[in-house]
Amino acid sequence: MNKKTTLYIILACAVIGGGYFLLNPKKDKKESDKSAVKKDAPIPAQAIIAKSSVADRSINLSGSIDAEEKVEIRSEVSGRITKIYFSEGQRIQQGQPLIKIDDIELQAQLKQAQTTNQLNAENERRAKLLLQKGAISQEEFDIASAALKTSQAQIQLIQAQISKTTVRAPFSGMIGLRNISVGAIVSSNTLIANLVKDNSVKITFAIPEKYSNVIKLNTPIEFSVANDPTVIKANIYAIEPEVSLNTRTLTVRARAANEQGRLRVGSFVNVILPIEVENDAIAIPTEAIVPVQDGKKVFILQNGLAKETKVETGARTDKEIVILSGISAGDTVLTTGVLALKDGVKVKVSLAN
Repeated sequence: MNKKTTLYIILACAVIGGGYFLLNPKKDKKESDKSAVKKDAPIPAQAIIAKSSVADRSINLSGSIDAEEKVEIRSEVSGRITKIYFSEGQRIQQGQPLIKIDDIELQAQLKQAQTTNQLNAENERRAKLLLQKGAISQEEFDIASAALKTSQAQIQLIQAQISKTTVRAPFSGMIGLRNISVGAIVSSNTLIANLVKDNSVKITFAIPEKYSNVIKLNTPIEFSVANDPTVIKANIYAIEPEVSLNTRTLTVRARAANEQGRLRVGSFVNVILPIEVENDAIAIPTEAIVPVQDGKKVFILQNGLAKETKVETGARTDKEIVILSGISAGDTVLTTGVLALKDGVKVKVSLAN
């Protein structure tokens, strides 16, 4: 193929290509216009008009049930158990005997000390008569008197040890499972059983630092336990004086009656803590909220466009959530398709009933 033939081929291709573009500009333009129309089409969405109303501001917190009083029953003295006076799970009264430890040796020591005391008492009596007659010195009388006081103190010490061989309940409550049997040797390290005072219980929970200034003593709260819809009332009676450096929370305790024993110590509870009454609260559907890394946001309608707005939320139910800040009454809040929306896109809104 010579150079002249190659040149003719290149010119022919150029003519055919130019003719194609000259004959088909409208087709390309139509496709371009169609893409632009599709891109600028408004996104359909439902919306509600935000309205203000009166609402109780409250927060939901997790907590636990603590006993009014709880103690591990242990013996102060070592020895062999001779009697057990309680049954597992029994209601115990304050001062009621729980176990008896063998005190035969202590009883023998007590008799010996009592005999010695009688002798010392007689010696002190005789020394007093002799002192009055001048037959002995004051020093000799003081020695006899000291011997009497020593023997009396010894009796008191042994009696105290004997009293400790009967372990008694320090307060009324429910006793747990026992870890000992008759004949077992116990010491101060031996756990006999747990005793719990549960006619009233403590509800312990922690609140975020930002609410620490609004919590006051005697504030009423409500709580419920797992698998029980019953709402129980309690009152705050104690507040930790400092915020935890690790969790940035403030520990609070409330007290609730438990006469029927339905509340089990150690159970988890859901606490509803009222903060204040909001006169101009705005509640919107929960599906309008979009979680983001640094909080929550919603989309409102502004001049036909979706506008992204950060919000602070409060109390929440299954269907609605209270907005504390970020939107105002009268704003049109988008409620559907919010996860697909972007700031500034066109939307076609239909108001929800």
